[in-house]
Amino acid sequence: MSFLENLEKRRSIYNLGKDIDVDQAIGTIKEAVRLSPSAFNSQTSRVLILTGKEQDRLWELVTEDLRLTMSEQGASTEAFEATKAKLASFGAAAGTALFFEDQDIIKNLQEQFPIYADNFQGFSEQHTGIAAVNAWTALAEINVGGNLQHYNPLIDESVAKTWGIPASWKLRSQLVFGSIEEAAGEKEFMNDEDRFKIFK
Repeated sequence: MSFLENLEKRRSIYNLGKDIDVDQAIGTIKEAVRLSPSAFNSQTSRVLILTGKEQDRLWELVTEDLRLTMSEQGASTEAFEATKAKLASFGAAAGTALFFEDQDIIKNLQEQFPIYADNFQGFSEQHTGIAAVNAWTALAEINVGGNLQHYNPLIDESVAKTWGIPASWKLRSQLVFGSIEEAAGEKEFMNDEDRFKIFK
């Protein structure tokens, strides 16, 4: 398969199961992140990969954090139940890769290269996006489905405390992965004329 074919294959799959080779998936994520480019080769991405009981633990933790937050915001019981069902679908997957950016490295770069200091946070966001989508696409290549979630910063404190995450790691996204139990539907694209400007 070509690179573009794998990009096309990478979709947001929400009906995921546990029927995958977990070690192969973990190795694929690690290699994709390792090979992902970063500004000044800073390699700021950090990843916490959870499977098995730790995967269950994560989504139980997310559910409780969201329950408390929604309650504080006055959300109805019905609203929480709908959210709880969605979270249960993520918990049914084989694993989750949580993507972080190491803020200590970013601060060091800001000090070393003051002319770019205001840009390093933006560079970091680009790096974590590249690393996440590279991992997601690499998983698609081996027929492992995924979807990308963003429950940060609501879960940051609980995740850090539960898995001993260094204070300098800032949570940016959560890539849920597993066996594809139901394929994604057709994807619609906007008109090229509205997206691209080409001059020759």
